[in-house]
Amino acid sequence: MPGAMAQLLDTAQLDAIKQEFQVVANTLWVIFTACLVFFMNAGFAMLESGFCRQKNTVNILTKNLIVFALSTIAFWSIGFGLMFGDGNPMFGTSGFFLGGADNSPSTGVAYQGTYNSLASAAIPLQAKFFFQLVFAGTAATIVSGAVAERVKFVAFFLFSLFLAGICYPISGHWIWGGGWLQKLGFWDFAGSTVVHSVGGWASLVGAVLLGPRIGKYKNGESLALPGHNLTTATLGCFILWLGWFGFNPGSTLKADPTIITHILLATNMAAAMGGIAATLTSWWYFGKPDLSVIINGILSGLVGITASCRFVTIGWAGFIGLVAGVVVVFAVDFFDKLEIDDPVGAISVHLVGGIWGTLAVALFSLGPNVNLNANFILYQEGPARGLLVGGGFAGLRQLFVQLLGIAAVSLVTTILSWLAWSWIAAVVGLRVSFDAEVKGLDISEHGLRAYNDFYIEQDAIQKSLLRSLPNKRMPPSRMR
Repeated sequence: MPGAMAQLLDTAQLDAIKQEFQVVANTLWVIFTACLVFFMNAGFAMLESGFCRQKNTVNILTKNLIVFALSTIAFWSIGFGLMFGDGNPMFGTSGFFLGGADNSPSTGVAYQGTYNSLASAAIPLQAKFFFQLVFAGTAATIVSGAVAERVKFVAFFLFSLFLAGICYPISGHWIWGGGWLQKLGFWDFAGSTVVHSVGGWASLVGAVLLGPRIGKYKNGESLALPGHNLTTATLGCFILWLGWFGFNPGSTLKADPTIITHILLATNMAAAMGGIAATLTSWWYFGKPDLSVIINGILSGLVGITASCRFVTIGWAGFIGLVAGVVVVFAVDFFDKLEIDDPVGAISVHLVGGIWGTLAVALFSLGPNVNLNANFILYQEGPARGLLVGGGFAGLRQLFVQLLGIAAVSLVTTILSWLAWSWIAAVVGLRVSFDAEVKGLDISEHGLRAYNDFYIEQDAIQKSLLRSLPNKRMPPSRMR
């Protein structure tokens, strides 16, 4: 009997050591991937500044730098509690300022605290917060590109606080925080809707209320406002591509080698196919393989796979990216025809790509408890088998739930964004003056130039370029 007790004790101790090791591995994994997502801020800064004119470079860099600082304060004080704190189906009512009871990393029935929507993650509360914070910062920084080159810095400053502190967390609570959409069975693994569509809708409202840049449209024609540095824009694309290897695999919140490597490969496949599809589409549609289109095709593929990366095979991930890469080309042209001026294509990439990615969950998901290969099950809890891969009625119901979620998030984000932008317009104004916009926001808003020893009077060059361009449809990089 004593020998049996000793053996039992040894087994219990071994289980405790294994659990402790798993918590350490999970925490290191989540922190590492969160840092990759944080680095995406540099990618957005490079991409947006490169796609815009030289005279606005400092302004764009400043916005992309300050937005994470603003998101940190807003999400810590209000947003995290609204999104993940225990409350009601509409929003959290506890956990503000990262307060309240919490015994993380305990999980499941052993968890006791105010963040039950995150009770499955065996990591400390601070790690949960930091990972979700970098996602909130990503949603806020999406807006920067769509309103670039004419928005007041103070207006963007205030809107960033609102988006990270209130707007983003409310829809996030619905889907990830135990809210009504989550209870209905809406699935968005890493944020095609929660992060990207929310950022896209907020961007669309801002771009519409601001109006187009001076000289962008004349007599129904879209005129060229070329970006000044496609080198930095390409660097930005590479950084964002890298960051997505944290964005999607990190959303497991667990160091599970099989699952995270599958998500990694699905994410990369969608990006690759998105880039190739956009290359071929732009080559056919515009006559040239336009670099800015290829960049946005890769990003659209990444946005598109974000919702379903845990739920689909590698092959279907490639197809999702392919469709995203084609759609983004026509989405950019569509918004341009509506004279909605988006200098970097953020609305097309994040809003349209996010909607497509959310629908793809209901179309191509493998289904829960399905063996992908030798004893490898992608997920035990998740969306029904996709409608286009034999899901039948269950797949149809999943499609309806996904459509309902898209509609609900679009409605609440549009209304809240419109109210916020309108309030900001009444208090401080949205748009810089005519003279300030012509001079450039670097000087008018910040009193600085990005290239003091290499400054080009772009407006004069732009006028000369416009006179020399043939009268035919221009690819997006020239339209910008």
